[in-house]
Amino acid sequence: MSFRASILTLYPEMFPGPLGVSLAGRALERGDFSLETVQIRDFGIGRHRMVDDTPSGGGAGMVMRSDVVAAALDHALPRPTPAAHPDEPARPAVDPGTGPRAGGGRGAVIVCGRFEGVDERVIAGRGLEEISIGDYILSGGEVGALVLLDAVVRLLPGVMGNAVSGDAESFEGGLLEHPHYTRPAEWEGRTIPPVLTSGDHGAVARWRYAEAERLTRERRPDLLPGKSR
Repeated sequence: MSFRASILTLYPEMFPGPLGVSLAGRALERGDFSLETVQIRDFGIGRHRMVDDTPSGGGAGMVMRSDVVAAALDHALPRPTPAAHPDEPARPAVDPGTGPRAGGGRGAVIVCGRFEGVDERVIAGRGLEEISIGDYILSGGEVGALVLLDAVVRLLPGVMGNAVSGDAESFEGGLLEHPHYTRPAEWEGRTIPPVLTSGDHGAVARWRYAEAERLTRERRPDLLPGKSR
């Protein structure tokens, strides 16, 4: 059974977006995974299909109603499937060393919040896993959903043409990925590190690991053992 993704959103026209081209697009055409959208407003309240209301306790903006989001979720979850909610104050979308979150099983349901966010009661009541793609604020959860699904779909069997392409990438083993080089041998006075053209596979492996450690120490020291994340 292929991986099935259901996206709950107020803007279904944003999908499949980048998931409809390149490797993911071809995988979608082959049926390696399926993608459906659920329009949250279809479950809105009253004649105007309201999906939000003013925040309890006052403040700017609006909050997506728990009853509306729950109705959309209950429609999309007739089977046991992990449900995720891309949000800013949450755990990272990728766990270093273990791969993308929400990537197991037969699929996932992703709730895309808007406005000031989703009523906390539906997050708790439906067991949504809150996931972050970075420490910044976006207009809604749709971009986060696309990022999360791209990270998951590319690792599905048969999606990447070369099965080993994903074996040594950033965060695998807790380190950033080493630098890459290709022809020409010299470009604007810069040359490929000689070890990479030496034919010594052991030396190449040691160089790549050392470079991965160096880049991680310079750019993401929080990933190194003993550092808090």
